[in-house]
Amino acid sequence: MTTTAADDVGTTTQTPSSHQPPPKRRRSALRRRNALVGWSFILPNFLGFGFLTLLPVLILFYMAFTNWNVFGKADFVGIENFQRLLGDGSFHIAFWNTIYYSVMHIPLTIVVSLGLALLLNNKLRGVAFFRTAAFFPYITSIVAIAVVWNLLFSPDSGPINEMLRAIGITSPPGWLTSSEWAMPAVVIVSTWRDMGYYMILFLAGLQTVPRELHEAARVDAANVWQRFVNVTLPCLRPTMFFVTVMLTINSFKVFDLILVMTDGGPGQATLVLSQFIYRKGFEESQFGYASAAAVALFFLCIIVTIGQFLWNKKRNES
Repeated sequence: MTTTAADDVGTTTQTPSSHQPPPKRRRSALRRRNALVGWSFILPNFLGFGFLTLLPVLILFYMAFTNWNVFGKADFVGIENFQRLLGDGSFHIAFWNTIYYSVMHIPLTIVVSLGLALLLNNKLRGVAFFRTAAFFPYITSIVAIAVVWNLLFSPDSGPINEMLRAIGITSPPGWLTSSEWAMPAVVIVSTWRDMGYYMILFLAGLQTVPRELHEAARVDAANVWQRFVNVTLPCLRPTMFFVTVMLTINSFKVFDLILVMTDGGPGQATLVLSQFIYRKGFEESQFGYASAAAVALFFLCIIVTIGQFLWNKKRNES
């Protein structure tokens, strides 16, 4: 009887613990629940990306190998569209105009925006106003910007040429009416519009530069230029890399400003790849051919971006 009672007591005390899941199982359930909560937050963004970005890109790659004008069936033509691109003179002009625009726009925007950031990083009276004023063009309507600058660049009565005549230049440039000066004019306007945004990025980078480094450089009798080259620029390397990549991608796909200011003219002096794609697709209804040009632009951006990442990695390792 004693043994039986002991057995009963032991059984009674062990029964509640037998219904509790082991700690490992509880941790696994908690991990699954946290994962479901996390996925519930990011799933809407993934669905939007999948249906609005990824799916159209996949369709674009398929359309690049077809002949389709919206009406009727898309006929598969293989690499015929890409072969046509290689022999298309307008595509060659658009490609080199895009390179020309990017080569001028990227370094000029970096220099101007970095200079503004260095100037407005100091404690000046009204610095918040000047920062806002520099950023304001970036959020202004592109149509308004184009209309105003077209008036400023007017070869006969524009204020810019009037100022050039006032300082003794008798034959100022024709700007947007000249095949030689149209692209530089677009670059000037684009730099003026974009400098505020990249100035903000450089300002954020300058806030991370330790003051102790500048104070140590002053103790070592380093002048302003030496402190900028040996202290500021090395600390700004991550920001500079990010700005360069973003500027490169945005320069390769420039479209709206050129469309409103020059519409690719005069002639084809400012025709870029994005506008070439727009014309072939939406004006001439050659969607397969336009998709092939878009794929070419996509790989151009990818190749240049990968090159920038490899170059930055090599610099960091050296």
